[in-house]
Amino acid sequence: MGEFYQHSHALIETKEIGDNTRVWAFVHILEGAKIGAHCNICDHCFIENDVEIGDNVTIKSGIYIWNGVKIENNAFLGPNVVFTNDLMPRSKKYPESFMKTLVAEGASVGANSVIIAGNTIGKFAMVGAGSVVTKDVPAYSLVFGNPAKFKYHICECTEKLHFISEKAECSCGKIYKKALTGEVIQLK
Repeated sequence: MGEFYQHSHALIETKEIGDNTRVWAFVHILEGAKIGAHCNICDHCFIENDVEIGDNVTIKSGIYIWNGVKIENNAFLGPNVVFTNDLMPRSKKYPESFMKTLVAEGASVGANSVIIAGNTIGKFAMVGAGSVVTKDVPAYSLVFGNPAKFKYHICECTEKLHFISEKAECSCGKIYKKALTGEVIQLK
């Protein structure tokens, strides 16, 4: 276990929390959860056993992260984001394993969004506040709405990308390429 801050009203059962992570009031983290370094877990959050959280992750207030969810480095979850992990839930009936959901590196999920089980929020993608994510969100994409729909591609810095042919250069200097499949990758 690393050196981290635990508010006096937080309940932490896991031994796997990285250095300089801050866990605030009324947070409950179950045994087996893995939390990286330099994270900020705000008030009134719950994290189940089979959850992995990378480094430098921000988890705002009122978020419950259920078994099967993985959050990679530098991701941001706005207040009251909702995760699901079972598409057909029934009381006292549990699946053999829970669906896997991924919030990839650098992705941001806006306040009050709902992430349906089994989906991936791609690298540096952004989900607008109040959205309902019912399918995978491609890397470097902005989506919003109910259901969340693709609006346009964005840079890591969040500026809208303008593709000329298959390439886009952001004013911040990063360069992107769009593959024939539509996938966007950062070149520089």
